[in-house]
Amino acid sequence: MTKSIFASLVLILITSAAHAFPLTSKNWDNKATIGVFYTPGFNFQGIIALSNCSGSLVRFKNSQPTDKAMLLTNGHCVSTGMWGGFLQPGEVYVNKPANYDVSLLDKNGRAIESLETSRILYATMTDTDVGLFELNDTYADIQSKTGTPALTLADQLPAMGLAIQIPSGYWKRTYACQTEAIIPELKEADWTFKHSIRFSQPGCETIGGTSGSPLVSAQSGEVIGINNTGNEDGEHCTMNNPCEVDEQGQETVRQGRSYGQQTYLFYGCLAHSGPDRLDLNQPSCVLPKPQN
Repeated sequence: MTKSIFASLVLILITSAAHAFPLTSKNWDNKATIGVFYTPGFNFQGIIALSNCSGSLVRFKNSQPTDKAMLLTNGHCVSTGMWGGFLQPGEVYVNKPANYDVSLLDKNGRAIESLETSRILYATMTDTDVGLFELNDTYADIQSKTGTPALTLADQLPAMGLAIQIPSGYWKRTYACQTEAIIPELKEADWTFKHSIRFSQPGCETIGGTSGSPLVSAQSGEVIGINNTGNEDGEHCTMNNPCEVDEQGQETVRQGRSYGQQTYLFYGCLAHSGPDRLDLNQPSCVLPKPQN
């Protein structure tokens, strides 16, 4: 996956792979060239840079200006334990304290404000690969200080053939292509992601550090998903080399292809009242739940 993970006591990010998981030295040397930096002409407003992942400032359609703002990134950008590591299959974080700093970008890709998280609202690498965090500031606070509105999460299944942009806060560049197909299962090492979005080529050959970048509809401007992985070396279902699994169980390797995860599922889990943002016990919620 395109990755990075939060390590140590303050969730510091470490480096190690290229697509869905952390940046490796190989990825750094071969792909972090001058050509992948700042993309002229793209508006990075609302995009967030983590230590070596990407993210975005997001809101639900019913979010209010006085609500605490949210950061969306990948679940694999969240480490576990003192020395870091990935969330294991079946592992889910809900309302877990998490304090670390991220950088909000302006339209030109410049860091204009340091934001701090307060808790992990939801994070998992089971069936999907998402991390949703609450920030200390409200939407109104951020807009007052920076003039930056949050991106809105779409509440419907993304259409295929939809033109999308994938802005990376880490690299200050963006990719552009279309949603090409929904993959029933995507297997990568010990993890399985369901209903992943495959990107068309050329245009969205994402690299290490783009993990957590939002998939932004070029039509509506809404976030319809989140970039998370791709097959780097043509290997079969290994780390950084996911394979597609169709409805008949047939496995297919597509070297060089990149994938994202859907995010509209959060809407089926919204809490109707109380201090929690999400209620995983609602009948409409299909996101994986904590095992205990």
